[in-house]
Amino acid sequence: MKANADKVNAAHAGVGSVSHVSCQLLNSLLDIKPVGVPFNGTGPAMNALVGGQVDYMCDQIVNAVPQINAGTIKAYAVATPERNPSLPNVPTTAKAGLPAFQAQAWNAIFAPKGTPAPIVARLNAAASKALDDEGVRKRLLELGSVVPGPADRTPEALAALVKNEIAKWTPVLKPTI
Repeated sequence: MKANADKVNAAHAGVGSVSHVSCQLLNSLLDIKPVGVPFNGTGPAMNALVGGQVDYMCDQIVNAVPQINAGTIKAYAVATPERNPSLPNVPTTAKAGLPAFQAQAWNAIFAPKGTPAPIVARLNAAASKALDDEGVRKRLLELGSVVPGPADRTPEALAALVKNEIAKWTPVLKPTI
């Protein structure tokens, strides 16, 4: 990409999306400034990639696994510390030569500030119970998701994750805001 930095373009699902910010990180690590091509969501961006209208895309694994397995797009690496079981032949970015490129999407349930602790605990218990359901876990893992262990599902663990993510992404995104 460095050799053709002035000729490549990168699809993303809109400013602030996972595909946008993860490509921002990749581009900053490679010190390139390709043309960003925004789409109204991952579906249209992925369709453009499949159709050869754009050169590359950085996206959540759950959006890419079906296309990778169908052979319509090629995965070069997963930006996680470990290989993903749903794509066992795709190396990590560390193995592929770019260890600083680490980007992992995550989901959480948030409640308004001041929500009573018993309600937060009840929501947390319900979400944790769902993540422990065999059928739910199986489907999430098939899609390439990482299901957090019980210790990583607490409100305190989420608060720490959010704090760490803000610290990680602020220097990457600040120049683009």
